[in-house]
Order: sequence, then structure tokens, then C-alpha cells
Amino acid sequence: MSIRWTLLACLWLAAGTALAQDALPYQTPPAEILQLADVQRPPSVVTDSRKTRLVLFYRDAFKSLAELSDEELRLGGLRVNPRTNIASTATYFNNLQVQELAGSSPLQVTGLPAAPRLANFVWSPDETRLAFTHTTRTGVEVWVLELASARATRLTEARVNGNAGNPLTWFRDNQALLVRMLPAQRPALVDTSRQVPTGPTVSVSDGSRAQNRTYQDLLKNPQDEANFAVLATSELHRVPLKGRATLWRGAGMYTGESFSPDGRYVLLRTLKKPFSYLVPYSRFPFSADVVETTGKPVVTVVDAPLAENLPKGFMAVRAGRRDIEWRADQPATLVWVEALDKGDPSVDVPFRDEAYAWEAPFTAAPRTIFKTIDRVQGVLWGDDRHAIVTDYWWNTRNTRTYLFDPSQAGEPLRELASRNYQDQYSDPGEFETRRNAAGQRVLALDDGQAHLIGDGFTPEGQFPFIDRMDLATGRKERVYTSRLTGQKEAIQALLDPEAGTVLVRLESPTEFPNYYIRHLKQRIAPVPVTRFGNPFKGLQGVHKEVLTYTRADGLPLTGTLYLPAGYDHTTKSQKLPLVMWAYPAEYKDRDSAGQNTTNPNEFIFPSYGSPIYWVTRGYAVLDDAAFPIVGEGKEEPNDSFVTQLVANAKAAIDAVDALGYIDRTRVAVGGHSYGAFMTANLLTHSDLFAAGIARSGAYNRTLTPFGFQQEERNYWEAPEVYNGMSPFMHVDKMKTPLLLVHGEADNNSGTFTMQSERYFNALKGFGAPTRLVLLPKESHGYAAKESILHLLWEQDQWLERYVKHKGQGGGSAPATADR
Repeated sequence: MSIRWTLLACLWLAAGTALAQDALPYQTPPAEILQLADVQRPPSVVTDSRKTRLVLFYRDAFKSLAELSDEELRLGGLRVNPRTNIASTATYFNNLQVQELAGSSPLQVTGLPAAPRLANFVWSPDETRLAFTHTTRTGVEVWVLELASARATRLTEARVNGNAGNPLTWFRDNQALLVRMLPAQRPALVDTSRQVPTGPTVSVSDGSRAQNRTYQDLLKNPQDEANFAVLATSELHRVPLKGRATLWRGAGMYTGESFSPDGRYVLLRTLKKPFSYLVPYSRFPFSADVVETTGKPVVTVVDAPLAENLPKGFMAVRAGRRDIEWRADQPATLVWVEALDKGDPSVDVPFRDEAYAWEAPFTAAPRTIFKTIDRVQGVLWGDDRHAIVTDYWWNTRNTRTYLFDPSQAGEPLRELASRNYQDQYSDPGEFETRRNAAGQRVLALDDGQAHLIGDGFTPEGQFPFIDRMDLATGRKERVYTSRLTGQKEAIQALLDPEAGTVLVRLESPTEFPNYYIRHLKQRIAPVPVTRFGNPFKGLQGVHKEVLTYTRADGLPLTGTLYLPAGYDHTTKSQKLPLVMWAYPAEYKDRDSAGQNTTNPNEFIFPSYGSPIYWVTRGYAVLDDAAFPIVGEGKEEPNDSFVTQLVANAKAAIDAVDALGYIDRTRVAVGGHSYGAFMTANLLTHSDLFAAGIARSGAYNRTLTPFGFQQEERNYWEAPEVYNGMSPFMHVDKMKTPLLLVHGEADNNSGTFTMQSERYFNALKGFGAPTRLVLLPKESHGYAAKESILHLLWEQDQWLERYVKHKGQGGGSAPATADR
């Protein structure tokens, strides 16, 4: 062992021991990692529906810790900043550019506010403008971008209420916006931190079953209820592009506003009391009402009660009218779905759902339009003769696609396809859409023909495709299949079927994704539209390949292997340490579980949670290793969860080891969320790994007793499954070094921060080498630059100590929680 490593190990051990008394300041990772993590990334790209114009959205790679430290209220499933009145978890963009698809270079948008914090983007119906919000230090403003001139202007003062979703909706005339604004007479929030209680908080069960999952950020007392009502209440104002804003409708807890395609009516969704302490606001009582654009009430479509007591199962839904929306190809027709099994998946019925239509002026009775065998997943409207309906059923993983003739309402649907939705090889693709004259997304039709664009996964690789379907016969013709080698092609849109032009995105492991126009009928190279450079030059020489290998029971598996730049993978004279990263996925059939959906030509993109950074530190990295958990027939996947986990891990290590690249005594495993749960189980039930990294996981399944991930059974139905899968229950067996990381304000259902705290205390009690790092202000995913750079430092230190330099001294991990 080198003198340098001995000194580093001793210093880190001393620092870790001192952490019981001293706070650890934020650290930064080594230069090799820092140059990949702290970069200005290229923009996100969005096109209009006609694919004639691009909008480029720029943002910082990270938030700041100061942003995360702003005041925050967590009520009813909302996390909001009460000072600015917008979600505290909002992602902001700080610059915009506009580019014509046929143009040469993007135009910088002028007129943007200083220090922009832009969100809630909404196209105007004619797509000539883009409305958005800007969050100041004191509130939220409305702005509009004129796309032709690439100029932005402010429409309102900072009085917008962005607490409960997007507050902006365009009037159909393209000349005004309907905006949720803070009420003129708004009550003050209750300061619960100083309030003296007047009595206990009491919850009562009336004997009805309410098997709800473990939601976060729920209301807890009457003061929370009062504050939630204040934050959720808005007035609706009409804000014209020119002229003064006017009050359109008085105060209410509005959570959805939708104009009819002809612009004559508005469908309003409004929350009501009583609130709940068991479920988030999405299941509070609500009404759906139609009003005229003058604000005059027309009809109440549904008055839905509190949904605390849904039946058991993933396919359980509210009884009564649900998924209410406007029919996209009609002037003013409402459509909705009702469950024929009363929302209870245990009830055996020939049809699960029935869809209804109700035409303006809503004086006649609603009429049935179709029934589906399983739950309606969606309807894509086309015209009076054509619509596409899909249904699905989670328990069988089945989905069907139907053709529906709206002019023959009530007639049986014509099935176009029925398949296992986890079977990627049989995926027929998505129907191409367009915007109609009313600005609504509808099925793109050409004389009764439609097009499907598919990802094109096959046993031989990925080959994206375009099919033309004759809807009268269901017959399909292949228009295009990508046959690129060395690059990945993603088909974005069919620009002109007659001319054969297609918008595609091309990338390779070292070429950042860029957009091109491909000419299907001409033998010319794709014409570039964007020219984004590669911001991750440090990965240019890295070797990447997709491994295919087999589990002991014969199930095919895959994983993406990275080797350091300059590594001689021919002689393999140096045995590398290995970092494996994965996330388990449940399947009901082996065929789907064994499919390869990894493309070796994808760009190497090191997101903050990626393990790819460590290829620059001398490790082999196996990313996205397949960890299928299969349960066929009456057997559920989790009945053999641990056994299959270990089999997946052993197969992956064996595959890389057989290539001669690694030292299998120096292998680490890691994962986030359910991947963290996987990691803890692997370290507990196998001796395959030298160390593990588990981020934001859940380790005691009895704390999520009414289901988790894809487990539908409750604890009392399958106690052996819950206990067997919980590494907390087997903590006495765990002796492998484990780094636990968790956001201090985790907002994900089931992964309470307490899960890591209790697991750490149990591991410490049995002398397991472990380290708990709690990241202040962070949720389930981490956002602040300080947090992420420190996370990378923690992971690097752990891997260097327990994996790369395993057996070279250093002692046990500091058994203390870093706060």
C-alpha cells in the first residue's frame, strides 16, 4: 500500500471519528469527477406540433442550497413556498432561444426579466405564442413570448397563485389567458410553530376499509387544513395580451381549467371540503362544473366525495364519473368514464369501464359511446369516423388498442392489437398526431390512413420504424426502418408524408444528441438542425459495450459495461474494481423479462446519480444491469424476490469476470430508491460484494403495510414476503460496508427519511460497518449543487476505501450519522 493512500485513509478515519462532535462541511469530488459534474449542459428542445419551430430551454445543472433553504410548507401533498406562492420543487429555466426548423441558427429571446426563473410554459392554441411564469423573490408573474419576433413581455404583477399546478390557460381566441391569481381578500396563514394547542387531533374510522399507501406531506390538524385552504384558493382573472386584467370568477380552490375546443365553455375542477389526513389533495372532494366564457354557470358534471376508502388493488378507481375532458374533435362535447365494477377490481364483470358523451348545451341525457374489457387508459380522437381507444389491466400486464367509430356510438370496439405492455418487442408504436383548427391534439389522418412511430426494440437490436396503417382494414405497411450502425436514431415526427421528410434525433456514445431532417425518398445525408457540442469531454476515450449474459435459470440479461480510457481490454493485464448499478423491475412472464432494450449507441450522459463517473477513477462500471423479478401464473414476483436478486447479481459479476476485466473480490453494488432496497438485500443475503451504496431507500417493509412498488398485497396477506424482503429484519446478518444516503426531506411515498435512520441505528447496534449521510433540505431526488458534489465525494471516498483499496488498511467505517 502506498504511503499516500495510508495517509488518506488515516485522515478520513480520523475525520469520520470526529464527526460525532463536529459537523462535516460540504466537500467536492476529485477533479476527474468534478469536470463531468459541474458543466453547463446543452438546452432541452421542444417543437411546436407542426414541427416548424424549435424552442430551446436553458437551465442550470443544479439548484443552490440557498434556493432549497427558502421557506416551505408541506400540506396535503403540496410543497409550496408561501412567500412566492409556487411549488418549492419547481424546476426553473433561465434562458430561451427560438429557432426555425429550416433556419440556420437560434435567435436569443429578448426582453426576458433579470435573473429569470421561468416555468409553467403553455403554447397558445395557434402556437404563435408561449405563455410562462417568472418567479420573483416575492411572487409569480405572467409573461408571454412572441415566437415570430423572439421577444418576451410581462403581463401581470407578481400575484399569480402557482401552488396547485399550472395556473395558466389560454382562451381559444389566442388573445387572452385565464390565470389563477391570489384573492384580493386573502386570509393570513396560521403560524403553527408558535400556536398553543387547543386540544388533541382526533381521527376516526367508521369501519370502512381504507388501505392507503404511506403518503408524505399529509395534513395533520385543523391549522394545516386552514393553511391548505389559503394556499389552494385563487381567483380566476382574464388577462388580455393588451389591456387590463379583469376578474373572471370569484375565489375557489381551482385545480383545473379547460376550454371547450370552440371556446364557448370552460370546464372547472374545484376542490371542496372535508379534507383528509390520510390521502393527498388529489383524492379530496371536488366538483367539475361547466361555465360559459362569460362566467355564467351551466351545469355541474360531477360532485365527487372524498376518496379515502378506495377498494384494494392497483386497478381500483373512484366510482362515478372520472377522467372528464372535452372531446378534441368536436366543438363542445364532454366525455368521461365510469367504472362498471364500482371501481373494485375484485368484482368480476364482462366490462370494466363505460364511456359517455354529453353534448352542449347539456340539456339532453348523456349517451353511452363504448365499453372496454379493462380500465380505459386513453382516447385519441380523430374525426367523426375514427378514434383510438386503449385499455389496460395491471394484474395481467395486458393492454388493448381499439378502433372506434364515434358515429356508431354504443357499437362494440374493433380490436387492433392486444399485447403484454411489458413486451417491448411487440410494441406497435404510437400514433402520429397533429393539432386541429381548435388547437387540440388529434389523430393525424390522411384519407383513412394513420402512421405509427415505434422504438423498434428487437432481439437483434433497436431499429426505430414508421408504419402506415389503413384503419378500414387494420393492414400495416412499413414506411421506414432505421438501420444505422454506430449511432442511435430516435424518430421525433413525420414532417411531410408526401415528401417523405422526418424529424429525427441522432446520437452516439461520444456525440451529444442533435436534431436532423431525414429525407426518406432522397439519397442524401440527414440535414442538421441543431449543433450541440459534447460537454463531457472527459469520457471521450471510454470503452462502452452492452453485455448479454444468462442467469442460472436460463433467463437472458443485459448490462452496459464501461471501461476506463486507455484500458487494454485485449491483454487484460490489470484487474479492475467493478461498480454495479441497478434497479429491480417486476414481470409476470419470462419472455418480457429477458428482452434487451439497451442501445449501445446511446450518448454517455453522466447524470448526478449515475455511476459512470467512476470509470474516470479506474473502475469498470456495469450500469443499468438487468434485475428482473419474475412471478408467472399465480406466483407473484416478490414470492422469490431475494433469491432472484442474488441470481441476477451473480450472473452479472460472472459475465464481467469471464471477460477477464475485473477482480471479483472488489465489486461494489449501488442503487437509488428501490435500487437502494435491492442493495441492502444483496449485502445481507450474499457475499458477492465488497461494499454497497444505498440512496433514499426503504428497508423495513412493515412501515409500508398496504403495498409498495409493484406489491399489491398488504402485510397481513403476505407477512412472510414483507418480512423476508426487509433487510431491517435481517440486520444481524449484514457485515458488508454500506454507505446510506438520504434526503432529509424525502417526499416519496414510503421512503421516509426515518427508513435510513432506523436502519443505520440497527446496523450500528450489530457492529456493521456503515455510514449515514443525511442531505439537508433534499427530497427523494437531490437538487442542490452543494449536495450533489458532496454526494459524489462521499461515494468516491467509500469506493476508494472499501473497494479499490480493499484489504489495504483503514479500519472500520465511522459509525455516526452526519447531520
